Amino acid sequence: MIPKSIKEVTRMSSRQTWPLALSVGPAAMNEESLRQLSDAGIAHIELSSGAVAPFYNELDFPHKAKEIVSLARSCGVTVSSVHLPFGPFSEIDPAHRDPAVRAHAVELQTELLNAAGDAGIGLCVIHPSGEPYEENERAERLELAADVIAKVTDAASSAGVTLCLENLPRTCLCRTSDEMLFFLNRIPDLRVVFDTNHSLREDNVHYIRAVGAKIVTLHVSDYDFIDEKHWLPLEGKNDWPAILNALEEVGYAGRFLYESGAGRPYRDIADNYKKLIG
Repeated sequence: MIPKSIKEVTRMSSRQTWPLALSVGPAAMNEESLRQLSDAGIAHIELSSGAVAPFYNELDFPHKAKEIVSLARSCGVTVSSVHLPFGPFSEIDPAHRDPAVRAHAVELQTELLNAAGDAGIGLCVIHPSGEPYEENERAERLELAADVIAKVTDAASSAGVTLCLENLPRTCLCRTSDEMLFFLNRIPDLRVVFDTNHSLREDNVHYIRAVGAKIVTLHVSDYDFIDEKHWLPLEGKNDWPAILNALEEVGYAGRFLYESGAGRPYRDIADNYKKLIG
């Protein structure tokens, strides 16, 4: 049975304390792009790749994470999180029925988060599953994924890294707060990255309040409530005053990290942040 809520002592936070941050891919990890980020007022980034290959072929992240962090720091930017890869699903899906795939997921993600920890990166983001899944598979897939996520969380804790599980859309796991709470109540050290354009079955504010203080970072973007879009805030249907108020109510104290605006000038992101946060 999936618990309905997590009770934690929280204090109201202030959105004015949430620093602007942006999710960037491997292509941005060069001096020119990093200085453009810094010049735009974006001092924190999440290094992200949905696929495994760029972490190895483009970045050689297991061996060069410290160099990457040092380069960013020299440009005035902090790599404060890493979005671990989630594909190909056939190779690293935590909810895969093949035990060899699940074991490989644990091994690969552990290698990457160990490199992150060694480089002083304190947060790593992980997806609970791939897709598509049928409704009658969900209970089984939750159990399979929970075992993998528990092992990766243990590895993260040993590396000095906080592992953050992401809420996902469509038929992926954690599409509702009940499913997220299933993981959180089994894995005490696990935390949440809340994506503001993924909730298709549950109101964002309800999800935030249900998960509460377990949310330690964000993926900020807007959408049409039909599918994820990763538009800039105020370009879609999200009720931003309500979302920001809910985050303050649960004591959110992390970054205001955009996972949106791909291809847009970095100053557009900074201007959007100023409109929302003030």
